[in-house]
Amino acid sequence: MTFDKEKVLQLCNSITPNTLMETLQIVFIDAGVDFLVARMKVDSSVHQPMGLLHGGASVALAESVGSTASHLFVDVNTQEVRGIEISANHLKSIREGYVYGTAKIIHKGRTIHLWEIKITDEAGNLISLCKLSNIVLEKIIK
Repeated sequence: MTFDKEKVLQLCNSITPNTLMETLQIVFIDAGVDFLVARMKVDSSVHQPMGLLHGGASVALAESVGSTASHLFVDVNTQEVRGIEISANHLKSIREGYVYGTAKIIHKGRTIHLWEIKITDEAGNLISLCKLSNIVLEKIIK
């Protein structure tokens, strides 16, 4: 089976309406067999009171891109993905522009996926470094 980047991006962006991802203007813009990239606009809607990107918005970007990336690795008819732990180190601040969350797989097990998500600005400066653990569960069909 060949990797179809455009099909993957279309799928990822199709699940965002009426979610936090839509509220935060998170858009998936690049994908590969072991990574996924999303972009988020930085403006007053994601600022903390000091006029800087809110750390919680950065974490929301990281969890969104890492969880969606895990979603690509499972059989969505029989399995679900849940984030079980996320950590973030905020290294640099930003007031405006765009940030990019790039999720790269560190460990892809049957039940646990571990992701490293680097959040960078438009110049490639590292804004936050995040780690996300996802669990893969069997769907309970009612």
